[in-house]
Amino acid sequence: MTTSERSSLSEWAPFRVTPQFVERVWGWNDLRPWYDQVAKGNPIGEAWLTGDECEVATGPHAGRKLGELFSESPKALLGPGAHDPGSPLLLKVIFAREKLSVQVHPDDAMAQKYGEPRGKTECWYALAADPGAKVACGIKPGVSLQTIEDGIHSGTLEESLNLLDVVAGDMVFVDAGTVHAIWPGSILLETQQNCDLTYRLYDYGRPRQLHVEKSLEAMRLTSRAGKVPAKDLKDRSILLDVEYFRVERLHPAESWTRVSLQDEGEAAPGLAYLFAAAGTGRLTGEGFEPVELPARGIVAVPALAPDFLVENLGGLDLFRITPRWPSQSR
Repeated sequence: MTTSERSSLSEWAPFRVTPQFVERVWGWNDLRPWYDQVAKGNPIGEAWLTGDECEVATGPHAGRKLGELFSESPKALLGPGAHDPGSPLLLKVIFAREKLSVQVHPDDAMAQKYGEPRGKTECWYALAADPGAKVACGIKPGVSLQTIEDGIHSGTLEESLNLLDVVAGDMVFVDAGTVHAIWPGSILLETQQNCDLTYRLYDYGRPRQLHVEKSLEAMRLTSRAGKVPAKDLKDRSILLDVEYFRVERLHPAESWTRVSLQDEGEAAPGLAYLFAAAGTGRLTGEGFEPVELPARGIVAVPALAPDFLVENLGGLDLFRITPRWPSQSR
């Protein structure tokens, strides 16, 4: 490898991203022990792990905004197979002290109709859940659009929602067009298309704007949403693999190499995010300083990243989340 080639690889070594804590009326004032974060004003409801405004914490791009990197160097981050030069995924940890609004997200076609680049399909992985925790996901069979409209105005919309019990380790898929709501009692890792379009049908009397007309346009009475069983392989569990993203939980090991993180037969790696649900780790490799991976921390692995090793420093519960495009999902 030449000096220039080594320099190019080092520029795109794996790097840690600093979470952005987002205020939400339904959130918590104290996120400890999940994060050492206490609200100074309004409650905090979300930790955005890969938001465009999140800062790079390590490496040559430290201090820069993640969105800037995707705009300037999409091929270095995403690889040659990317369909969209922007950041494709927004990952969050959601902390709900109260019920979120009953809401729905548009699909790509509807979002683009109104001038946005993409819609919002998402999923929730339950990092933790109290006994009796629930989420609302979809509409009950047989419920009509008229019943939903009546429920919005009468305050009885909840009666039309399909409720799911949630326990730690559950994966819930929420495709665009699915009416849904997150209820208190669980801590959720959300993987979604990088889009913040939310149409609220009902908000429990909070003084926030509703979007009833667009909600009714976006929603589907039936969808693919619901709990998804994991597909267990020798070295990992595929928690979800759909047209926009894949979420994997890697089986415990003392360490993982770059090769072990790739699919068998994968011609060239693309972007990946490594999330530590628990425990701590460290990424090491030739040509870059070690990158620490703390509990609930996240590291971005660019497509041009050099080979590396992920060391398990104790109790590391490691997730890999990768963007997908329709031709890649299976």
